[in-house]
Formats: sequence, C-alpha cells, structure tokens
Amino acid sequence: MKAVIQRVKKASVSYGKTLNSIGEGLVVLLGIGKGDSESDIEWLSGKILNLRIFPDNSGKFNYSVLDIKGDLLVVSQFTLYSDCKKGRRPDFASAEFPDRADILYNKFLNVIGKSGLKIESGRFAADMLVEIHNDGPVTIIMDSRELL
Repeated sequence: MKAVIQRVKKASVSYGKTLNSIGEGLVVLLGIGKGDSESDIEWLSGKILNLRIFPDNSGKFNYSVLDIKGDLLVVSQFTLYSDCKKGRRPDFASAEFPDRADILYNKFLNVIGKSGLKIESGRFAADMLVEIHNDGPVTIIMDSRELL
C-alpha cells in the first residue's frame, strides 16, 4: 500500500455535485497494490496518524495530526502503482483489481476513522478534482512493503 501524505492548510475533493473539504490536517493519496491486506492498513494508518510533521512553537516537527486534532482527506489513487519503465504509457498492472481495492480503501477509511478526527474522502474510481493547499510544502511518501 502506498500513500502520498501532504500537510495542508485546507483541501477539498469534488466529484459530480459532491464536495468534501477539510481544514488544517493531512491529505492522503492512497494507492492499493496487489497483495495488500489488513496488516498494510493497520501499519500505514498508524504511521500516518502518528507522523510528526506539524511544527511546535520553535518550528520543529513535533506534532502529529492527532496532536493538533487536524482533519484528514483520503483519496484513492491507483496511479501510485504506475510503472513507466517501458514505453510512454504507464502500466498499472501492480494496482489491485477495483473490486478488492474498493474493499481495502473502505477498510482503511474505517480504521483511520477510529481516531475520532474529521475524515473526508473522495469517491472510489470516480473522476475527481482535488484542491490541495500544501503547507510548507511538506510531502511524505510511504510504502508499506518497504517499511513493514
């Protein structure tokens, strides 16, 4: 499971007439790969919730999204599993099949939702417009297969 985590002042995702938005917190672009499981969800959600990338009064990264009681916007993004080694068109063969990826995406939302923080999400497999006001900018990339 791969995630691109961005510290934001605010963010939103829209699809159709639906608009979900957050204030200060994190945007998580979440990619689900073949072979990902609940253990990837548990590990990655714990790392994201406890990642200390919010500054204290001296500007040092000492606070997590839990510490600041921030918001989270989680958007599914299968393109994180693109392979561009050959040709000019990305290959997405490493991304999980949509039916299974949708199940794991929703499980991720349920697990991270237990934090008590405000959680918003995109719509799985929808064409979405994501607006991100990256703060810092701070962007972290995580892959559960590399860090387990």
